[in-house]
Amino acid sequence: MMGRPVQGLGTPGSHGHRIGSRKKTLVLDLDETLIHATLRGARTQGYVVEVVVDQHSCLYHVYKRPHVDYFLKKVSEWYKLVIFTASLAEYADPVIDWLDQNHTLFQKRYFRQACSPHNGGYTKDLTVVEPDLSSVCLLDNSPMSYLLNKENGIPIDTWIDDPNDEALLDLLPFLDALRFTEDVRSVLSLRTI
Repeated sequence: MMGRPVQGLGTPGSHGHRIGSRKKTLVLDLDETLIHATLRGARTQGYVVEVVVDQHSCLYHVYKRPHVDYFLKKVSEWYKLVIFTASLAEYADPVIDWLDQNHTLFQKRYFRQACSPHNGGYTKDLTVVEPDLSSVCLLDNSPMSYLLNKENGIPIDTWIDDPNDEALLDLLPFLDALRFTEDVRSVLSLRTI
């Protein structure tokens, strides 16, 4: 004999509220997390971005971290995606457009002006993105970035050019499970890194 569903949890296909049914927010860093950019690159490889700041032009060659397209497609099904980069908008906007050519993946973009300077680097205050810190996490290669919200940070190794890197794929099972937690900090605060 089957029991009745527990009130508030819903059942598959029901329209009732389920714990974790509201999409959480996954904030993604750009440089050395999803992509790597350099002023020098092979002319036939990468994506070239021209950045003009104060009437000075620079060409950046931008390379995608292995599996980034699959990763973004998958996590966009589970989370609201936001880019939060310490880069200038003049550089980052065209790179983000390249990653999200249909403009369907990222709901918001935050740039250097939304960061706070700290000891020669930048911190990212996640309350700018989502006031409810129980439902937001930041994937970033720089621990300084989540210094203000340590219990919301997900570390990832810095990526420069390793064609065999699988860090994004390795994170998928974890991110799939994390989306069902009531408070992401209850899991992320357990890490020992």
